[in-house]
Amino acid sequence: MRFAAISLLLAATPLVVEAYPQYAKRLAGSRNDNRAKYPILRRAAAPYSDQYPYTGAKLDGQAGTGKGGVQVPAPGDTAHEYQDPPPGAYRGPCPGLNTLANHGFLSRDGITTYTEMVAGLQNVYNVDFPTAVVLTMLGFVFDGDPISEMLSIGGDATLTTGQDGNFTGEYGGVSKHGTFELDVSLTRNDFYLNGDSHSFNGTLFGMMLETAQNTSSAANPLFDFNAMALYRSQQYDRARVENPYLYFPQLALHNYGAATFLYEAFPSSAKNNTPDLETISSFFGAVQLANGTWSHVGERPPSNWHNRVTPMTLADVSDGIDALYAAYPKEFGANLAGVWYSLNQTHTSSGSNSSAGDSTLICGAYGELLNTALSAPQPYAMYGFVLEKAGPVFAPYNCSFAGAPTSIADLYTAL
Repeated sequence: MRFAAISLLLAATPLVVEAYPQYAKRLAGSRNDNRAKYPILRRAAAPYSDQYPYTGAKLDGQAGTGKGGVQVPAPGDTAHEYQDPPPGAYRGPCPGLNTLANHGFLSRDGITTYTEMVAGLQNVYNVDFPTAVVLTMLGFVFDGDPISEMLSIGGDATLTTGQDGNFTGEYGGVSKHGTFELDVSLTRNDFYLNGDSHSFNGTLFGMMLETAQNTSSAANPLFDFNAMALYRSQQYDRARVENPYLYFPQLALHNYGAATFLYEAFPSSAKNNTPDLETISSFFGAVQLANGTWSHVGERPPSNWHNRVTPMTLADVSDGIDALYAAYPKEFGANLAGVWYSLNQTHTSSGSNSSAGDSTLICGAYGELLNTALSAPQPYAMYGFVLEKAGPVFAPYNCSFAGAPTSIADLYTAL
């Protein structure tokens, strides 16, 4: 999806705000129980060191060097070795995030923070800084807590990410259906089918593999653009028939962005960036059993895996979404008891040959973050969080949206 710039309007309210934490505290409201005994526990990813710098991002929310082609995890870096998730840890529908947690680039319990995600995406997948911020903030505006700056990469962890007095809503985590996680994913069920839209489905992985075999070769299947474009189309067609309550809004184009990771971010630069079965099955935690079916283990990169040499940009993601969707355009809409209702939306590509410095693309991404923040459980707190964290990243592009605050000072004035 080309991130279209959206006109935003934040309605003024008669609230008086002294400072952001106090503001959020006053908006907290009661949870009608005694959860003060559950303090925020500041989990932490494994620390980075000068000996193992990866792409140079630190746990400070800032940009790394973008110099990739490095082995992950680095030989000798025991802090980032693979470990099975500890008991009670959160894992969700995103193989890329699960991999980061299994290697300690995010907190291994699956309760992560803004700074961990921004650093982890850069250091492991070598996405550039603006892309790391956008992807991180997308998770937060849908499913994270802006006060604790915590996000569950799996299910609801409200008791961990919030506490009395600093609580801004029941944030469901990345596994919450209908937010960051949507119908028609690659290897997860639609929620309506069995109530579980976050667990790995080996049957779906086998179907994705079969598609890759048909678009490349049975002996050496590639999960490349051709395979992913066709498989996304097949998944949509299957869901239209099998899911009587399928919901496929234009927001579902984010799933196309997730598909680009299979051939843009997961392949190893040490293997000529080839999205082969060994690579993709390892990142999905897919293991084939003796009977030919696929089971699940912890997600991880394959051995001797090296990340991208050049950073992955917003243009790479956006152009990938455009191309995947254009290959097999689908109607946006919803099933209601098996009857299809069109949402009368269209997806229009803005063309190719964009660059990471394309101000229209960058500002469009920023606009989507601000717009989505308005639907958070506490929209003003989340809107301020986006301005605080993402605002400085987008400041050089002079983004503006009619009637919408684009700074903390403007937000307080509007309030």
